[in-house]
Amino acid sequence: MENKFDMAVIGGGPGGYVAALRGAQLKKKVVLIEKENLGGTCMNHGCIPAKFLLHQTKMYKETKENKTLDGPLDSLKCNWRRVQEQKANVVERFIRGIEFLLKKNGIHIVKGQAELLNEKKIEIKSEEERHIHHAEKVILATGSRPSELPFLRPNGKEIITSREALELAEIPQDMIVIGAGAIGLEMGVIFQRLGCQVNILEILPNILPESDHEMVTRLERVLRLQGLNIHTRMEIQHLSMDEGKVRLKGLCLKDNKPFSFETQKVLLAVGRIPNSEEFKKLSPGFIDKKGFVKVNSYLETGMSDVFAIGDLIGGKLLAHKASHEGMIAAENACGHKREVSYEALPMAVYTEPEYASVGMTQHQALDRGIKIQIGVFPLQANGRALTMGKPEGMAKIIADEDDRVIGAHILAPNASELLAEITLCIDKGLRLQDVSSLYHIHPTLSEAVMEAALKAKGEALHVLNI
Repeated sequence: MENKFDMAVIGGGPGGYVAALRGAQLKKKVVLIEKENLGGTCMNHGCIPAKFLLHQTKMYKETKENKTLDGPLDSLKCNWRRVQEQKANVVERFIRGIEFLLKKNGIHIVKGQAELLNEKKIEIKSEEERHIHHAEKVILATGSRPSELPFLRPNGKEIITSREALELAEIPQDMIVIGAGAIGLEMGVIFQRLGCQVNILEILPNILPESDHEMVTRLERVLRLQGLNIHTRMEIQHLSMDEGKVRLKGLCLKDNKPFSFETQKVLLAVGRIPNSEEFKKLSPGFIDKKGFVKVNSYLETGMSDVFAIGDLIGGKLLAHKASHEGMIAAENACGHKREVSYEALPMAVYTEPEYASVGMTQHQALDRGIKIQIGVFPLQANGRALTMGKPEGMAKIIADEDDRVIGAHILAPNASELLAEITLCIDKGLRLQDVSSLYHIHPTLSEAVMEAALKAKGEALHVLNI
């Protein structure tokens, strides 16, 4: 069976389904090919279920620690089975919504393994049949999967990835998380809140490498106070398993002393690798040495009329980056000529407090020779943070000598929600005064962003300008 389409999207994750929807909006006949589930890893086994568990465990922890409540709080328990059931319901509802939108927009959905035979020909294999689709334009959006270490490979039992961690039927007594990036910290926080003893091992000197040093130093201190055991500069050298226990041995690079841990579960959170195996036999130079598909600023690959987006092309592996690229790739496939820019690409880590960042860090700006202005405002001087009982954190804005905002870093409850106005500033080339002159509702955490902009000019109202 053969079918002809204007556009074929291979991969149904955030970037893929957004590309398909945008193509349909532009009046193209679109087919979306997905071998597993719509929504991809992010919606089914990542972003959505992880944030649901973070929210549920946050409420549980805050209720148990609320000193204004009376009653037997020590006997309060988290019904993990019920949490997992509700998590599954939320994911299913979200995916049903995506499927509804795709079908209502006339997008043809095909389940199966896709192989790109040439620029316009795709073979799709499923359990029932094999068929060929022809498309004038193709967008590759096959995403990524968890990385492994040479001597540490997941077995789905003692050694797991975030995917298995999100599906655990029982809370382990203890867990070692390898990697202190966003995934490692978020997974560690979830299980620590539930009474699991969590040790996070990171080979680099700091958590969240390449993030603002001042912010992650503060975040690491807060997480330690919450009970998360974080060990940096830890080089794992040996693994052994015995009677359901995993033993890890290695060297602490801080003092050159050996370390040894024994644990029930090891969670690998050492990054992700692209799902690009199916494309390795295409034209020479299609894939780089790390396995990422190479694209130009228009998201065009080395093959005519073939585009690639999301984790498949590298950079920061973020769902919203993939979605944004999906929009641009679909428009370019329809004759537009939009370039992708990452200058205003935000990120967030959903610990408590959250850490959100966009643009340059202080060190990155200085390394580029930019003369900078910095405004830092502590949440201890923010009325809303005090009413929430969460004064740990700060807002930091970085501007160049012309007052143009070039970076922002926020450590606060709901920091991911506070970052949008600074993302807009960086994207549109706005200045400190554009932030500080806006109305900000009182009392809100967003006032900390305004005050940070004021502080950069020595004009803060609720802290000393020294």
